[in-house]
Amino acid sequence: MQPRPLRTTVIGSLPFPGWLEFSSAHLERFGPDDLAELQRDAVIAAVHDQLAAGLDVISDGEQTRLDFNLSFYGHLTGLALEGAPPRRFGPPAHDQRGKHAVVGAIEAPSGLGAVAEYRRLVEVARVLQPGGGAVLKASVPGPYTLSGRLVPNDAYPDRWALAEALRDIVSRELTALVDAGCTELTVDEPSMSCYAHRVDPERLVDLFSRTVAPIVGRCRLSTHLCFGNYKARAVGPRRYAPMFPAFAKLPVDEIHLEMASREYAELDLIGSLAETHDVAVGIVDVKSYHLETVDEIAHAVRRCLKFAPAERLAFAPDCGLSQTARWASTAKLRQLVAGVAKVRNEIGVA
Repeated sequence: MQPRPLRTTVIGSLPFPGWLEFSSAHLERFGPDDLAELQRDAVIAAVHDQLAAGLDVISDGEQTRLDFNLSFYGHLTGLALEGAPPRRFGPPAHDQRGKHAVVGAIEAPSGLGAVAEYRRLVEVARVLQPGGGAVLKASVPGPYTLSGRLVPNDAYPDRWALAEALRDIVSRELTALVDAGCTELTVDEPSMSCYAHRVDPERLVDLFSRTVAPIVGRCRLSTHLCFGNYKARAVGPRRYAPMFPAFAKLPVDEIHLEMASREYAELDLIGSLAETHDVAVGIVDVKSYHLETVDEIAHAVRRCLKFAPAERLAFAPDCGLSQTARWASTAKLRQLVAGVAKVRNEIGVA
């Protein structure tokens, strides 16, 4: 059951402030101490925005990554990192993101960097909310999603082989996060949901289950299933039906579903899921610049309560907000919290 009925949470990523976007394009002008200051300042801004919105669960906004998963490849050995995308012009889409050639054994001798991110989040949050309050959440992409940006070779002949090579690396990172004190952890696997229509979903569940096995029961574990959001574009058929009933076996406490941008199609799915899992429902459309009103948010919460009890439900944006301008993302988070609070008051839950 949710630690708090109708809990408000985030997926992980938040937009970069403008100064961080500029700095990221001119990293050669900064020294290592300058970069450390940039990273800390960016996390301070992200934590401030989330605390100001009043969220129950916050993240570091993934401010020190290039994207929710791109920076992880820099921690891996055995890769020749792609410097330029294959298509640079025309409408923005997923094929403008290059892939990395595998040239040796895939290893992460110093981990994936998520532990340092979490410790920075703890330090910042300790200052900005000295009495505690919001729960701190870390997120790590799963091996199937990470494998999608790598090019198979003789040693790793297909995506499954690449994912298996990454599985132990991700498992060690998850274990290290829990050992560092992380109590709320999301394993992002959007590639599983994007491609479950053409890949054996039982095999995906097996891969995920073996990845998280070392931390099951040691933290509050969740997964985020969406259909892609690069430049606000989806990449797969936006239907959850191909994933179930297989994905109902995922060994997590909470499953997040993208609903707002899909006009709440398949909303009844949360009813069956709530029999075995908590469900975090995306009720803020990160692909749209429409700012959901408090009443619109409250209406969405009431719709969800027709299928699942408050003790099983959390509410969040559909996906990470990294592709949404900061002015809009902060407004959307404030409205999310206010709309959920309105329904909490109506039904008398704390």
